[in-house]
Amino acid sequence: MHVVEPQVNRPRFPVRTVVWTVLLALALLLVVFNSFATVQYGNVGLYKTFGKLNDNVLAPGIHLKIPFVQTIIQVNVQVTKAETDTSASSKDLQPVSTHVAVNYSVDKESAYKLMNNVGGAFDNVIVNPAIQEIVKEVTARYPAEDLIAKRDVVAAEVRDALTKRLARYDLVVNDINIVNFKFSDAFNQSIEAKQVAQQQALKAENDLKRVQIEAQQKVAQAQADAESLKLKKQEVTPELIQLKQIEVQEQAVEKWDGRLPSVTGGATPFIDLNALGVGAGGAAASSANGADEEGAAADAANDAAARESGTTQP
Repeated sequence: MHVVEPQVNRPRFPVRTVVWTVLLALALLLVVFNSFATVQYGNVGLYKTFGKLNDNVLAPGIHLKIPFVQTIIQVNVQVTKAETDTSASSKDLQPVSTHVAVNYSVDKESAYKLMNNVGGAFDNVIVNPAIQEIVKEVTARYPAEDLIAKRDVVAAEVRDALTKRLARYDLVVNDINIVNFKFSDAFNQSIEAKQVAQQQALKAENDLKRVQIEAQQKVAQAQADAESLKLKKQEVTPELIQLKQIEVQEQAVEKWDGRLPSVTGGATPFIDLNALGVGAGGAAASSANGADEEGAAADAANDAAARESGTTQP
């Protein structure tokens, strides 16, 4: 009996062929993607072939490389800040702690030399130790008080020395800032006491100047008064004195009621009647009139007393 086998549709392409095709495609894609590298903005690139650096410096952008053979390392050439604390002694042996911030950058053209000789950890290998050493060296030249008063001078010296030191490794110092000087508590107390003493001395000096100025003003005022009195004395003449006397006597005559004071005991004011144009006759008449008036007043008083007693005086 003849058995008929069922007809099976065999694939047109073998499975093995499909697998290899997929693998080749993936490998091709992997090669393509590894043939390009991007250097980021603010960096420069260096080819590294089997661990060896190439001195060709790459600008930011996309670059070709040999897949699986070459890599591109990136070097930051932007300004970078390094901060460090340094403990040292001043010229007068005062302990001082300095906090310094340094802004530096890598020279683009010398990135290969720096990476080849120092490596990527140049901040810890070169920058920080240089800052520590130079700050200690500069602070030892100044007394503690001058470190505070001449901070800008100290910072300039540190910047100059650090610039020369880092230039050996193609590093550029952009700026340096001495953030803080920290001294011992005993030194801070002595500085505070000195400032208080200086303020008191300044106040005393100002008070002395004020007293001297006031004394000078009084002397000047006295001299001015003396000069004024001297000028007034020069203006006084005998004629002026006589005129003033006549004015005073005229005022006295205008106020006099013609009676002499009834109570004595003091000096009677002297009035020069001749100077006022009053003669001796006028004065006598005035005296007689005064006497008549006093007599009439006396007679009237006696008559009134007799009437009251009931008697009539002959």
